[in-house]
Amino acid sequence: MADREQWQAEYDRSRLRRKRFETMSGLPLEPVYGPDDAELPGQWPFTRGPYASMYRSRLWTMRQFAGFGTATDTNARFKELLAAGGNGLSTAFDMPTLLGRDSDDPLAKGEVGRAGVAVDTVADMEALFDGIDLGAVSTSMTINSAASVLMAMYIGVADRTGVDRAALAGTVQNDILKEYQAQKEYVFPPRPSVRLVTDLIRYATSELPRWHPVSISGYHIREAGSTAAQELAFTLANGFAYVEAAVAAGLAVDEFAPRLSFFFNAHIDFFEEIAKYRAARRIWARWLRTRYGAAEERSWQLRFHTQTAGVSLTAQQPEVNLARVAIEALAGVLGGTQSLHTDSYDEALALPTERAARLALRTQQVIAEETGVAHVADPLGGSWFLEALTDELDGKAEALFARIGEAGNGSMLEGVIAGIEDGWFCSEIADASYRFQANLASGQWIQVGVNGYTDGDDSVTSTLYIDPEVEVRQLADLAEVKQRRDDEAVRRSLRRLQHEAADPEVNLMPALIDATAAYATVGESMSALESVFGTWSEPPVG
Repeated sequence: MADREQWQAEYDRSRLRRKRFETMSGLPLEPVYGPDDAELPGQWPFTRGPYASMYRSRLWTMRQFAGFGTATDTNARFKELLAAGGNGLSTAFDMPTLLGRDSDDPLAKGEVGRAGVAVDTVADMEALFDGIDLGAVSTSMTINSAASVLMAMYIGVADRTGVDRAALAGTVQNDILKEYQAQKEYVFPPRPSVRLVTDLIRYATSELPRWHPVSISGYHIREAGSTAAQELAFTLANGFAYVEAAVAAGLAVDEFAPRLSFFFNAHIDFFEEIAKYRAARRIWARWLRTRYGAAEERSWQLRFHTQTAGVSLTAQQPEVNLARVAIEALAGVLGGTQSLHTDSYDEALALPTERAARLALRTQQVIAEETGVAHVADPLGGSWFLEALTDELDGKAEALFARIGEAGNGSMLEGVIAGIEDGWFCSEIADASYRFQANLASGQWIQVGVNGYTDGDDSVTSTLYIDPEVEVRQLADLAEVKQRRDDEAVRRSLRRLQHEAADPEVNLMPALIDATAAYATVGESMSALESVFGTWSEPPVG
């Protein structure tokens, strides 16, 4: 039974963004709609939203993804996005950095700065955030295998610029389990990789009170071809696995659960996406309270970032992607997201141009300021269709949880690792992807400009050009850093890292902070860990 008086008291304590909320015609709007005994936002099980006032108090963070070329190049794009009204930074790293390799590694040739920004040492991290107050901006970093190394560098920049570590706000993705399931940017085997995730959770719990040490990501699972139900179930199962790992490492669930965050896809099937977000909140609340014994309300509240679906964008008639992104972003907002990235219309072709990135941000601003959808919490709640979809996705997710739990003999952590080691997750996602492609090929699903309405304008769109000179400059900068650093200090710090990696009881974050402060490179730190942990090869899936 909903507690209307309790909800009202919480709502009244909220600091609202404006004095009046009304339609364009002047009709007054209530903060939430439904019968007095209906579920309310900010109350268990949070299907309708984690907060009583939702966007009446604060709009979602408009966090645009950026990263290309050198750190200096990306720093300029960051400042452009902040000047255009963005209020959160999100960093994309290039492929060598994501895989823990330096720009001068032979395997990095031709990839430096191409799909994101190149970061080799803490000097690059300093250049990336030059002129940006880390104590005043919220930052997200999309990196997984090397997440602890990049986080150590970020902490180092805060230290060097006089920002208290306790003031750092933001998120590092650090979700390695979904890498084995979908994105494939892993280095070490699953178990030592989960240790690195857990070490960062432990470190953030004690040292970084405003930082989210893992963003449990369904986005890449969906981009790999999963269904909405699989994205929902596999993502939350990974979240439960991290909860079990952190508890096993000695943390009480209410110490860390409030700062676990999630990252979901906003695909084009509008109502299914909204239902997915509502079901996710409900399931997380139920499992955290009943299975894991969380007693604090903030531990039950699932909070998430959303990104519109890159896989839904088309190279054909790319300007049509503007419509797709607007619809997907609206689904994220109506589903109650806490932050949002809108893809640029040209991303099926290349990294976004400055103009395309600005239009993507403007899409969010139109939704926030012109549509009125932020005036009411869960405006579609109570729809028979939406409520039925929410229930159905909840049920499908629970069926998948049962399969994962059975594989782990009751442990979600062991079940997830078992599903990675025997290729089950990859097989399930591949089958779903095949079914969708078959529907596309048969015309059961129409994609505008691809298998229907193909007589549009397919003229060449101008795309972002990454000059090969970027790699030359990055290599020169890296060589200069190596020339002027204290090599003995680097060797000493890497020996410490290797020694402590061999002891599973030791938290590796202090050693990583020490190594990166000595200008050890990403590749050197990862190689030191690899010498202890080994590497991972994916099992073949029949």
